[in-house]
Parts: sequence; C-alpha cells; structure tokens
Amino acid sequence: MNKTVNICEDESKKILKQYGVPVVDEIRVKTIDEAFDAASKLGFPLVLKGVGSNFAHKSEMGLVHVGVSDSQSLKEAFKSIIKKGSKELEGVLVQPMVKGKRELVAGMFRDPQYGPVIMFGLGGIFTEALNDVAFRLAPLSDWDIDEMLNEISAKKILGNFRGEKEVKKNEIRATLLGLSNLALNSPEIKEVDINPLIATSEGNLVAVDALIVKGESHKNINTRPYVDKMQLASLFYPKSVAFVGASATIGKWGHMLLTNALSGTFKGAIYLVNPKGGTIAGEPVYRSIGDIDSDIDLAVVTVPANKVLDVIDELKEKNTKGMLLITSGFGETGKEGIELEHEVILKAAKSGIIVLGPNTMGISNPHIDFACSGAHVHPMAGSTALICQSGNMGTQLLAFAELQGVGIRVFSGSGNEAMVTIEDYMELFEIDDKTESIVLYIESVKDGRRFFESAKRVSKKKPIIVLSGGRTKSGGKAAASHTGALASNAKVTKAAFKQAGVIEVGQSMDLLDMSAIFSSMPLPKGNRVAIMTLGGGWGVVTADLCAENNLVLPELSFEIIERLNPLLPDYWSHANPVDIVGENDPKIPMVALEELLKWEGCDAVIHLGIHGKRIFVDKMLDSIKAVDPSHSKESLDDMKNRLIEFENEYISHAIKLTQKYQKPVLGVSLLTDCNTKTLYRSDKSRYNALFFPSPERAVKALAGMCQYSRWLKSNLS
Repeated sequence: MNKTVNICEDESKKILKQYGVPVVDEIRVKTIDEAFDAASKLGFPLVLKGVGSNFAHKSEMGLVHVGVSDSQSLKEAFKSIIKKGSKELEGVLVQPMVKGKRELVAGMFRDPQYGPVIMFGLGGIFTEALNDVAFRLAPLSDWDIDEMLNEISAKKILGNFRGEKEVKKNEIRATLLGLSNLALNSPEIKEVDINPLIATSEGNLVAVDALIVKGESHKNINTRPYVDKMQLASLFYPKSVAFVGASATIGKWGHMLLTNALSGTFKGAIYLVNPKGGTIAGEPVYRSIGDIDSDIDLAVVTVPANKVLDVIDELKEKNTKGMLLITSGFGETGKEGIELEHEVILKAAKSGIIVLGPNTMGISNPHIDFACSGAHVHPMAGSTALICQSGNMGTQLLAFAELQGVGIRVFSGSGNEAMVTIEDYMELFEIDDKTESIVLYIESVKDGRRFFESAKRVSKKKPIIVLSGGRTKSGGKAAASHTGALASNAKVTKAAFKQAGVIEVGQSMDLLDMSAIFSSMPLPKGNRVAIMTLGGGWGVVTADLCAENNLVLPELSFEIIERLNPLLPDYWSHANPVDIVGENDPKIPMVALEELLKWEGCDAVIHLGIHGKRIFVDKMLDSIKAVDPSHSKESLDDMKNRLIEFENEYISHAIKLTQKYQKPVLGVSLLTDCNTKTLYRSDKSRYNALFFPSPERAVKALAGMCQYSRWLKSNLS
C-alpha cells in the first residue's frame, strides 16, 4: 500500500497561497498567552482549531471551536483542544471568524486513469450529501472553468443571492487555476481538499480549511506494444485473408465469418484453413497455413485460445500483418486468461503482427465490401468510423446503418483491446481522409490521459460521438464481467469527454443519429431554432424538448411574419413554432421552409409532419378503394403517385436549401414504414436530407451538433 502523509492545515494553506488561492489569516500558537496575543491581533469573534498531521477530520474529533467571542471562551476552547488533541497535537490555529452564507468546495486528486483532476462545487456539510460538484482534468483553460461553474446545480448561489453579492469570478478562477498549476508542478501531491471555501457577503472567497496529502499516486502503466498506424490501416484493406479455423457448421464463427466475406464483392484472395481439409462453401480448404503458397495480409483466427500461440509461428512465416482474433477465453475470463493473452500479444508483437481483439465480433470496410463480422449486414460506404467494445452493440448499429442509409467508413469490434485500443483507433481515424466522424461505444479506456489528449486533438478536426457503458454501479459491474476491465469513475470520464469536445449520448440509437447529422449537415453557427409544424401539438412538444436541450426558440421578427402571412390563413400561430395548419397546398411548406431559413434570427430549422404524410393518405385511399366504388382505382393510384412525387420533390428541396443557406434542416416524419429512411442522399450536393421518426431524436441530434459547434469555436479561437 502506498504511504501517504498529511500536511498540516496551516502549512497546506501556505502552499496554496503561493499558487494564488485566497486563504484565511491565521496564527499558530502553543500556549494560552500566545493565543491571547493572536486574538488581540485578529480580533473577536474567532475560530480555534487543533492542528496536527494526523488530524484529517478535526470537527469529528472535537478540535474545532467556532464563534469564540471573548477571552473566557477563548481560554475554554484552548483547554478543550489541548485535552482532546493529546500527544498528536502540534499546535492551535487562531483564525478570524469568516462570515458568509455560501460554502463552496474545491480540490484536486489524481485519478489512476486520467491523472490530476480539479473539482469545484457546493461545500460545507452538504458536499457528500448533495454531491453537487464538477470536475475537469488539469491543466485548466478559462473555458474549462466557465463550464465547471455552469454545471453546478446550485450555480444560482454564485450570483447575487439573498442580500450577498455575486462571488468574484476572478477569485474562483484564481483558485482553480492555482490547483491546476499545483497539480502539474508537484507530482508528489496526491490530493488537495479545500472545504469550506467561504464566499463572504461582499463576494470574496476565503479558504478557511485545507488539507494537502502527499504520496505516490497509482498510475496506469501501459505495457502494450506500440501500434503502427499505417500497418493498422492496412488491415482494413487486406489483399489476402486466411480464415484459420474455417468450419462447415452453420452457427460456428468459422462459418459465419467466411460466408459473410464470400457473400459480397470483396476482390481479395480468401484462403480457408482447417486440418480436415476438403471444401467449405465450395472453396478448397488448406490443412495448414504453411500449405498456402502466398503471403497473408490478415488472418481471421477462430481456433481455441490454447492453440493461438502455435498459429502465430505459422503466420510469421507468411509475413502476416494482422490477426483478427475472434477467439474468447482470454483476459475476460480471469488470471489464467490474462496471462495467456499477455503471452499471445508479446509473441505477436515480436513477429510484427498486429492483433485486433481477442474476443472480438469482427471488422468491416464497406469501401471494399469486406464484411468480416458476426452480423451479415453490408451498410453502404460512408464517412462514419464505428468502433465498439461490445461486438453485439456494434453489429446492431451496423444493421441499423444499413437499414437507414447511414454510410460507414469502417467498423471494428475492439474486444479486449489487448494490443489495439480505442486510443489507437482514434489516432488512426484522425489522419484518415475518408473519416468525417468517429462513433464509439466504450465500457473502459486503457489509458485515460492518452484518450483525453487524443480526443481533444481529434475533436478539433472531426466530431467524436460516444456512448459510455458502465455509467452506473450495476452497469460498471456488468462491464467488468464483460470485458475484464473496471470502468473508470463515471463522473471523471464524463468530465473528460466534455473537456475534450466529445459528444456523449445516452442511448444506442443516438450514436447513429449523431453520425447521420454530422455527415449530412453544415455546423450551426448558434443554438437558435425555428420550428415549422403541420400540427400545433407537435410544435409544443418540440419546443419543450428544445428548451430541455439548451436550444433557444427566438420570437419571429415582424419581417418574417409579414412574409408568411400571404401563405397562411389568418389564424396561423404568428409565432415560433410556425403552425402551417394542415393546408393541402404543397407549395406552402416549401416556401415557408425557405422563408425561415432566410431569417437571420435562426441557426437551424426543424420541420415536422410534411414527410411521411403519404403513408397517412395511402391508408385513407386504401379505405376509399375498399368501400367507395365511385372512385376508380386509376384515379386513386394517381393521387398516390402524386404524393410520392411531392415527397421526393420536398426531399430535394430540403437538400437544396441546406446547401443554399448553410444551416441544418432537420425533418420529422409524420409516419414511417419499411421504405422510410433517416438519411436521403443527393448526388448534386455534399449535404443530405434528414428525417427522424420522432421530435425527441431530431432535437437530441441537433443539440449534440450545437454542443460540438460551441466547443469548437471556443477551443479553436
């Protein structure tokens, strides 16, 4: 166990003062006469405290006396502290009584994954009970500090509050920057706790209690081999693939993967390896890797874990660049599995082989139609790189992408990440021209500080969208049993995401919704939203969702109202949301949409209920066809066709307007069916049309884009 040493309260404050933290005046005394002399200098009322390196919780030990108002109470408090402090007492601190209704807390600790973390929030006796605190990783920027203050639920008390003046932001800033600089300059300091940090009635900050703990912090030591990014990239473009452990049995990995790869139009050479020989899926089977008469770029390995070491020897002879290790039974199973995994990785690294996995669901590159995962889906080629620590989650998202027309750059189920980690993937896609957004499902990170620094750098070039598993205690337990890794402190991870510009989502479908909007829309310049709706209720719901997601609905200007008046009946809403009241003229939504986009008062438009109306009308026409013979089938079919034509025209119109006004245009479909997609592409524009199945998904996607745009502006300036 690492030995820690507590630095006495007054010595801790002296260190903090050197870093710009405002601390209370105080005098350390040893005798009652010295205490009386200190009182004459500081003036009543006073606070007396016992001081000693072992007194981390002085109040519980009866070593703190507040409101000492005269000489007699001073004498009694001093005697009590001397008695209770016993031999461990090193002195008595005499401090002026600092008055203030607002008690805050600030501190620093070293996270084993992310390194020094700065904390700020509501202090005093409520710190543990309410847990209203914000975190950021050191070093801090002014932006980081502003975001910390904005995250506190009780942030209202930082302003003018119940007769007390606004807390001076420059003093908060000085305190947090001081802690950040101290953490960077003094690696021997493990923890700092300032509680309470009192805000006076004049808005000044005073640290009246502080503790610094020195000791060796636990550090996550990375023992994984270096992964060359160009070699890693080549694994997604193999010219020859060997399926080691190929099987003829439906349902086995050795069969699922090879039939998936063979079912597409992949142009590379494919070799099947199984000691039994023969043929599988009409392809010849080699009895050993050595029987293959050419080099192998990628080996897809499904043999049992205890046979993998032997496979590496054979692959080395074939100049193999990478091994997709599907096999489980490694680090996720316990001590023996961890040892075997380490041995495999070490041997592979010495042989020049990069290992993806083990315990992975596979990889996919739609750009060459190379599908090598457990899910037989072939999404279209696109710009979204998808990496998932859960293979099942990844393949479900791949299937959704195929269904909804979301283009995928590459997919990898990262498995146990014994060699190639999330950080390696991010750094690869940072330099990949075809990648425009990165989507991650993660349950843990192997190197938190590297993840943070890589993500912050990558976010300045392309958005990173993350769904993080293990955010709760039960989720964290499941993640540990799933991947063999313990989830990091959820709050610290969340803070690291925000600080690095990562967009964190709460549900799996949000991942691809975000990737769809980033691949299809220009970034908004702000968070002002105009809403156009085919019904008032939907507009109200969407307005509420916008408010809950930090999106602003500006009031319509006089000019925009005047431009909309000729289009709509007198009873239209004359407000934002704009209710076009179900008029059947197809020109109305097209013109109204453009008028809103022309308006300088909004940064994005959400339009609801125009797309998908054909499904609603289709059902009505089917009913008419069934019961009213006065309408011919031909006339009803003609109405259906005209609706389809209008919908296609409206989709094209939305794309043109997105290009013309450089603002995000998000649709919400009235109804959806098997032909409905989220994303509709155009060959004539770099932008696409987006139609979500619900207002909730549209608003969340836009909010994520606005969050990223805001972060980008502040971190590139």
